[in-house]
Amino acid sequence: MTQPSTELIHHPYVPPARFAAPQPGVFKASTVFFADVAALRARDWKTKAGYTYGLHGTPTTFTLEERLATLEGGTAALLVPSGLASITLVSFAFLKAGDEVLLPDNVYGPSKALATGELANFGITHKLYDAMNPVDLAAKISDRTRLVWVEAAGSVTMEFPDLPALVAVCRARDVLCALDNTWGAGLAFAPFDLDGSGTGQGVDIVAHALTKYPSGGGDVLMGGVTTRDDRLHNALKLTHMRMGFGVGVNDVELVLRSLPSIGLRYAAHDRAARELARWLQARDEIAQVLHPALEGSPGHDHWRALCGKTDLAAGLFSIVFDERFSSEQADRFCDSLKLFRLGYSWGGPVSLVVPYDIGLMRDPTVARWSYKGTLVRFSVGLEDVGDLRDDLEQALGKL
Repeated sequence: MTQPSTELIHHPYVPPARFAAPQPGVFKASTVFFADVAALRARDWKTKAGYTYGLHGTPTTFTLEERLATLEGGTAALLVPSGLASITLVSFAFLKAGDEVLLPDNVYGPSKALATGELANFGITHKLYDAMNPVDLAAKISDRTRLVWVEAAGSVTMEFPDLPALVAVCRARDVLCALDNTWGAGLAFAPFDLDGSGTGQGVDIVAHALTKYPSGGGDVLMGGVTTRDDRLHNALKLTHMRMGFGVGVNDVELVLRSLPSIGLRYAAHDRAARELARWLQARDEIAQVLHPALEGSPGHDHWRALCGKTDLAAGLFSIVFDERFSSEQADRFCDSLKLFRLGYSWGGPVSLVVPYDIGLMRDPTVARWSYKGTLVRFSVGLEDVGDLRDDLEQALGKL
């Protein structure tokens, strides 16, 4: 007679199929069972026709990948452990020793750190180009350039580039173009169809920190890489396998639960951020407000040309204090805030604030970065906008 311990492990009961509910099921696995040896040998881990091993996908991860591809307007997506991991996956899939990658000069800081660290260690060089000048990008591309990163809007300083023009330069030189689309979140504009023609005039690859708006809770680390090209997707999938990238299925569950509300949340973050940004524009303590949707902000016309149909922007903006205020006073302002919490990342329900020293992040010889005052970035959460404005006002009073 089979002992209870064995029977519990090999219990014959199988629940009925076709269970339907608002949220997808959560399937966790490292080991996946096969019916027989023939099935084991016939199964291909590179397709979604079946399952081979937990690292290569379960029904839960496949579902999020398909929904992410739809959000971005692509055809295939892969999940990785963080937004930075999505940038790393693209870099390692398409760069080798002797190659060169070009980064915008206002790129996400850890992306630059990856280029100066691991990529340089592997014999891959990089250059920075002026994201607001497609001519500079064209001049920087060399015979060794294999990949160009673009970002809209730029990290912290929020410049919005002429994205179609940058992509056109890459296409003319037959160089892969990858976009960090965390700010746009698949909602503000269509990364694979920038001109709206439906002919696919857009970037080749999209990286996305699902940590931000797709998660929306400030409690998940995850990234995604989306393409429209089977050849590119297959190359990414091979590198994905060789690097052993996997994501926790409980985290996938959280993103799947949040994804249906991303449009509502994104619009709410956007509305509140614009209201606060306009209010701060009128304050004499502030020399400049950096928000792509506000006139006078660098690249505003480019934002309007690309995002005019949706009229959407993320809930992020930065301010530059008047030069009469020291960096210590700006720090005091940040410390005095009660609803805005000091912390990195964005896209969650809690509003965040971080002061930055632009002199350490940007080339001070570039005119638009020659700020004499301290820069502070805000991520606007989902609190009442009147309460957030009152919080800003009381902190400004302590400058």
